[in-house]
Amino acid sequence: MAEVLAWLLDSDPALRWQVERDLAGAPPDVWEATRARVATEGFGARLLALQDPDGQWAGGAFFPREFQGSPEDGQPWTATTWSLNALRDWGVDASVLDGTAELLARNSRWEYDNLPYWDGEVDVCINSWTLSNGLWLGADVDGIARWFVEHRLADGGWNCEWVEGAQRSSVHSTLNALKALLDYGKSGGSVGSVRSARRAGEEYLLSRNLYRRLSTGEPIAPWALNFSYPFRWFYDVLNAADYFRAAALFDGTTPDPRMADAIDVIRTARRPDGTWLQSRRHPGEVWFEIDAAAGEPSKWLTFHATRVLDWWDCHTGTDARTLAR
Repeated sequence: MAEVLAWLLDSDPALRWQVERDLAGAPPDVWEATRARVATEGFGARLLALQDPDGQWAGGAFFPREFQGSPEDGQPWTATTWSLNALRDWGVDASVLDGTAELLARNSRWEYDNLPYWDGEVDVCINSWTLSNGLWLGADVDGIARWFVEHRLADGGWNCEWVEGAQRSSVHSTLNALKALLDYGKSGGSVGSVRSARRAGEEYLLSRNLYRRLSTGEPIAPWALNFSYPFRWFYDVLNAADYFRAAALFDGTTPDPRMADAIDVIRTARRPDGTWLQSRRHPGEVWFEIDAAAGEPSKWLTFHATRVLDWWDCHTGTDARTLAR
């Protein structure tokens, strides 16, 4: 489906370099040149220009400064953590943000108990992004890696509501924790028990086929089967499968067969023209939109879903229908 590949390549550099590398098979000198443009063109350049002199975005760590919105307004996606997440996901080189880690150490505090930024706080998802962003920017975040080992629940995963007494893991919290622990492993981090914690969290999701209730085998909820981008903190089977692809490539392992049903869900959602639709936009203030509106073909979802299916088909013998063919 060369036309879909051409459609994906006609994108902001933040997406284009990943399409070149993972779908089009471009040589490193090509996709690396495109990746370097992220900091100077399009989405990346726009977001970098919005950074405050104190190193933050929107004047706050997780929420904009003095945010007093209501749940009906949705979560604002403009503050420091969300902005760093986006720049990291888009492939901005950490050197472009030279000095940001130090500025945040001096100037940014969590809304929870005024805790220092690079120490993290009590929320699993917030700590996961802080660990990944700290590794990327060169901050000392080994303490957060140890925190994840210490706060894993008995069933193998994590739950952001542990401070309220939750004893059962959450798929949202567990997936976000796993992403950070994978980043920690890739960085060569020294906290040795992180690997076993990651394995336990992976087992928590795999034992549920990524979307089924362990007790009944029924889907956890409709939202697990509907895809939207940016992923934010929300769980769905595409977001989870994308993690397991990255983990398998790092670990040198093949796909776990317990993912097969989730892969079928992803494959079934592909439209006849080879694209995937945006299910919804998560409500809340953004600096600017980066993907399609609800109900429209999404370049980002099409990229992630195609990449996952190509990986799965390559390793399982399925008749892969890649974009490059």
